[in-house]
Amino acid sequence: MAGHTDNEIVIDAPFDRVWRMTNDVAGWPQLFSEYAEAVILEQRGDTVRFRLSLHPDENGKTWSWVSERTPDPVTRTVRAQRVDTGVFKYMSLFWEYEDLGGSVRMRWVQDFEMKPGAPLDDAGMTDRLNTNSAGQLKLIKDKVEAATD
Repeated sequence: MAGHTDNEIVIDAPFDRVWRMTNDVAGWPQLFSEYAEAVILEQRGDTVRFRLSLHPDENGKTWSWVSERTPDPVTRTVRAQRVDTGVFKYMSLFWEYEDLGGSVRMRWVQDFEMKPGAPLDDAGMTDRLNTNSAGQLKLIKDKVEAATD
């Protein structure tokens, strides 16, 4: 059985601001509370390869991984996947933005499967990601709405 999450939030800000701030990977440590560092490793056209590092966990371990993401401003979507999958067999992400005229519905869909022996199974990671996504989406909403162009 694979894991799947689907979370969304409406951000009361202009589309251009939402798109720009949420696709600025280098700025993610200021947008997300969980990321200590985002390092751009390579840029090929619209595709960016980057390393994300979390803040140390309760045992002092810092988790990091390499991902690629390709934003498509025409379809107002982003496709991403982990390149260095870590505890996942695979992790694919899809971001969708809908301009509501003065606000934006931003949706995150994650599809994944955990490796055997990972600290969580697919159901456990689904629960963790759903909880974490809700908190991060609310934080992003607050920060984007508070920003000025």
